[in-house]
Formats: sequence, C-alpha cells, structure tokens
Amino acid sequence: MDTEARQHFKIARFITEAGTKLKTTSVTMATASRLYHHFFNECQIADYDPYLIATTCIYLAGKVEEQHMKLRDVLNVCHRCIHKNRIPFETSESYWAYRDSVVNTELLVMRVMKFQVSFDHPHKYLLHYLKSILDWVDPETRKNVPLAQVSWALLRDSYHGNLCLNYKPQHISIAILFMATQFLGVDVPFNSEAETKWWEVFSEDISAMIIKNISRDIMDLYEMEVTAI
Repeated sequence: MDTEARQHFKIARFITEAGTKLKTTSVTMATASRLYHHFFNECQIADYDPYLIATTCIYLAGKVEEQHMKLRDVLNVCHRCIHKNRIPFETSESYWAYRDSVVNTELLVMRVMKFQVSFDHPHKYLLHYLKSILDWVDPETRKNVPLAQVSWALLRDSYHGNLCLNYKPQHISIAILFMATQFLGVDVPFNSEAETKWWEVFSEDISAMIIKNISRDIMDLYEMEVTAI
C-alpha cells in the first residue's frame, strides 16, 4: 500500500489505542474512526495535522454516541498515546493551545461532514448474524470455538482502514463472519447442500465477489501491521 495509506493506518491504530484507554464503547470508537476516514476522504493529509483531527474525532464521537467525555481527559490520553515518554500536560500553555485547537477543529470536522455525523455501523448487523450462525451450529462448536471473539476482533481491526466508506455495513458484517468461520474451520450446517448460501440469507445484494473484496482489504490491513513492526 502507498505511504498515505500507511499513515492513515498508523493514526487509526492511535484512535483504537486512545479509545481503549478512555474506555469508549466499540460503537463510539467506530464513529471516531469513521469521522477520521471521511474527513481525509475529502481533505488532503498534507494540509492538516492527522493526530489533531483524530483527537477531535474521538471527542466528537463521544458526543455523537452520547458517551460524553471530559475534553481534558481526551487531550491527556491522546497526548500520552502520541508522546509516550513525556509527562501529561495539565494547565500549561501547551495544554490550552491544544485544547483551543481541538475546539476549533471540531467545527471544521462538522463542516467537512456537512453536519452528518450519525452512521449505520456494522455492529448491530454482526450481532444479529452472529446469533443466527451460533444458533445453527452444534452445541460443541458453540461452546469451544471463539467465533464471536474473532468476529468482533476483525470488525474492530477493519476500522484501521477505510472499509467503512467503501462497503455497506451489512456486507462488512457478513464478510467478517465468513472470514471468522474460515479461520476457525466452522462449517455452517447444510450450507453446501442448500440452494441459497448462508450469507445470501442475510442480504439479498451480497455476492461472493463482495465478500472476497472485503476479505482482501482486511487482510491487506493485517499485512500492513506485520510490515509496520
């Protein structure tokens, strides 16, 4: 992948790290990532500080998802994630300058988003599809195979790229569930004999090619993570 994609990948991981330390919900973290990716889909990364945009997106996402966070907490956590060997600022000039930057940038992000900041995330679809699959498989598989954990991990990691901008949330959920069943060797009962594949039950406009494309994009992100180490 190109240098810009790698830079966005790095910042998206920063959003995940900061969101985890702030104890945000998975949906709030997804909203922050979606805001970030959408912003830079419209703007050039060379024109803005991506860490400032990401920090602002985390704070804004908390408001959107009604998981309100103190701005001071967001700034301190993000500062520590960026500058791991520095002490957190409290009321220094640098803190107030950063605070003012985030407040001003919040309006910029809102304008770029045309004030449309609520999203239909894959999470609710994955929850529904996952429950259906688990109801279909045998009790032993349901008990011993970590299908849910792997699926949620794949969904979380998918936000390290801009898949959320390129595919329907239903399709992302189905592709992730397909990948998880393949990784774990889970056979969906009667799928090979059925005229309709299990993923087609969940979405009329899904196709094997869409699943393949989403799976490839997610695997590209993992390849980027390996090469970044």
